[in-house]
Amino acid sequence: MRTIAATTLALLAAAALVNAQPPLPRPAPEFTITDVSGKTTQLSSYKGKVVVLALVHTTCPHCQKECEILSGMYQELKPKGVQMLAVAFNDNAPALVPAFVREHGVMFPVGTARPENVLAFLGFSVMERYMVPQMAVIDRKGVIRAQSGPNGDPNLQNATFLKNLVVELANEGATSSTKAPAKAPGKAATKGSN
Repeated sequence: MRTIAATTLALLAAAALVNAQPPLPRPAPEFTITDVSGKTTQLSSYKGKVVVLALVHTTCPHCQKECEILSGMYQELKPKGVQMLAVAFNDNAPALVPAFVREHGVMFPVGTARPENVLAFLGFSVMERYMVPQMAVIDRKGVIRAQSGPNGDPNLQNATFLKNLVVELANEGATSSTKAPAKAPGKAATKGSN
């Protein structure tokens, strides 16, 4: 009886490890994004910006809606050093991305990647069940500060929560080009200037 209980406990522990995501914060692993023309971009090339990475299926209604929401946010947050990106990793994604971008008014780069590369980036097993969209928010230093788990994360799909998180990260490591200009000698700074 003890052997069966011990074996069952070990199997449950192993299953929990399979469904665990890597701890946060953690350095973002290198990740290659391929655009529809075949040009590749490394995620690390965006270091210095806050990156909101949506990992999507072009045929998923939730992913479509998420990219529409991110497009609205992008116009407002881009001047603060924020870069939105989407990576489609469903079957036939390279052929489907142009229509996806056009039909959903996506205003930021959308590329593709192989599913196993997306799962490796997220730290998920290829045997693991997952939901889409998957989201990752990466700070200016290239550190993943928030990421969906395999079952998604309602907070990262909530526009208000996500925007607040991104603005906080943008303010946290703002460069001199995203801060307000220095005050002129002899003038007091106004409250709320940044």
